[in-house]
Amino acid sequence: MNSTRFLSRSLGRYSNAATFLKQQRKVIVNARAFSILSSSTVQKAAIAKFNFLNGPKHYQPNQIRTLKTLDFSGTKENVYERSDWPKEKYQNYFKDDTISILGYGPQGRGQGLNARDNGLNVILGLREGRSWNEAMKDGWIPGKSLFSIEEALKKGTIIFNLLSDAAQKQLWPQIKPHLTKGKTLYFSHGFSIVYKDDTLVIPPKDIDVIMVAPKGSGKTVRTLFLDGRGINSSIAVFQDFTGKAKDKAVALGVAIGSGYLYETTFEREVFSDLVGERGVLMGAIQGLFLAQYEVLRARGHTPSEAFNETVEESTQSLYPLIGANGMDWMYAACSTTAQRGALDWYKPFHDAVKPVFEKLYVSVANGTETRRVLEKNSLPTYREELEKELKEISESELWSAGKVVRSLRPENK
Repeated sequence: MNSTRFLSRSLGRYSNAATFLKQQRKVIVNARAFSILSSSTVQKAAIAKFNFLNGPKHYQPNQIRTLKTLDFSGTKENVYERSDWPKEKYQNYFKDDTISILGYGPQGRGQGLNARDNGLNVILGLREGRSWNEAMKDGWIPGKSLFSIEEALKKGTIIFNLLSDAAQKQLWPQIKPHLTKGKTLYFSHGFSIVYKDDTLVIPPKDIDVIMVAPKGSGKTVRTLFLDGRGINSSIAVFQDFTGKAKDKAVALGVAIGSGYLYETTFEREVFSDLVGERGVLMGAIQGLFLAQYEVLRARGHTPSEAFNETVEESTQSLYPLIGANGMDWMYAACSTTAQRGALDWYKPFHDAVKPVFEKLYVSVANGTETRRVLEKNSLPTYREELEKELKEISESELWSAGKVVRSLRPENK
């Protein structure tokens, strides 16, 4: 699809550019879309719209944001917004608490820095090594805010278990004795709790167990916070010993940088998360990209053409607009040729892939995926085998062509 023709057609549906921009206002709050949109064909229109309608990009503290019950296609859900917990409120609520964060991967780093910048008493519990050194570069001070895992567990009243899934299982015997009466155990993923038969993670009954699960990478959690915005997250309560578990989950969700939060359960979060990662977020997308690229190349198209029509136009032009406005808008706004083809072909693709998703969901729900993750991650050769698999993708013609195409983008010159 020709992106210039697409944008012209889209603009033509409105009486003037200002009306078009107002219609597209939601693009700014979509974190993933905006990060990609920065180099798309519609970049200038998006930036013009943002400046015209919103002024400075940083969050205005007097914005009205409250708890809402919203109707999602007939299903009502509660959505919590950050004005429910202004900074002064959660700082006072947690004034006697020490938040101990175990792990300094993407989520540990992003959530930890955000909570620290928001004025909470945060310490890290790490092993000495790469993560320890990275934490020191970020301003965490050994003996003051940076400790061994054992020492951080002793000091913490709220334990953020942000270790990898495999490490959570491995270190649980060390963690559990420090979960004394009244403490709070916090997760950002339901994995260890839901698959307790495999992980052996079973919390004591006299603590709160909660979850705040950002819907994006830890890096995005941090960059959106620094940009004055916020990521969307889900919250869940697995165990409410104190009667305050949900309040803690919402307040901590805001403190770590969430713009809004919706309710889920540990089981629903981990099932949807594992399906999403293996499906449309990463696994299925790579499979679809590769299949279309291979067909185009086999029919004589050049690598640059095949990559542009498969990956570049989708990620740089169309996906951001789908994220901002929906697929119905995209179908209505594109050329008649693209419109007819998309309407005719989405059902055959749906029918082809739905059985794969059904099989995937069963594999997630029955624990097969969990056992594979734990088994593979526990192998002494795991890192070497992983590097081979990643190298196969990186050095494939598809993504080798992608490196060249990305280098041609004006912002990369």
